[in-house]
Amino acid sequence: MCDTARVTTHRIGYSRVSTLDQDPSSQQDALERAGVDRVFVEHFTGTRASRPEWDRAREQLRAGDTLVVTRLDRLGRSTKDLLEISQWLEARGVELQVLEQPIDTRTPEGRMFFTILAAFAQFERDLIVARTKDGLAAARARGEPVAGARS
Repeated sequence: MCDTARVTTHRIGYSRVSTLDQDPSSQQDALERAGVDRVFVEHFTGTRASRPEWDRAREQLRAGDTLVVTRLDRLGRSTKDLLEISQWLEARGVELQVLEQPIDTRTPEGRMFFTILAAFAQFERDLIVARTKDGLAAARARGEPVAGARS
């Protein structure tokens, strides 16, 4: 008699918004359409190191499961962060599916594509930060009040 116990795998969704005015519902909708079993939603992470929903999602992930995100920049904040997450997932046998970017981290090509997109995500974030700083400096130079800025 052969024991053919079936291993149940899960699809865990993770979404993240960086500011209070962002709405995570479009990410949640896309993840639900992708057939995830559960969605963890991180609200307003900004540059905080703490991501409690990410920690909860990681606790749920087991070998054979798939982590599903809409875009790489919703998973991590920097190239280093994304590469560390990728290594963490690989070490635990967890697959990664990125809905808006065709990434398959099981192949050498997929890992290369992941790394390239991680670098572009970091570049995009750096540009946004630089533009924001430039805009705030220009507003201050004009004597305009800048919300939330220190005098």
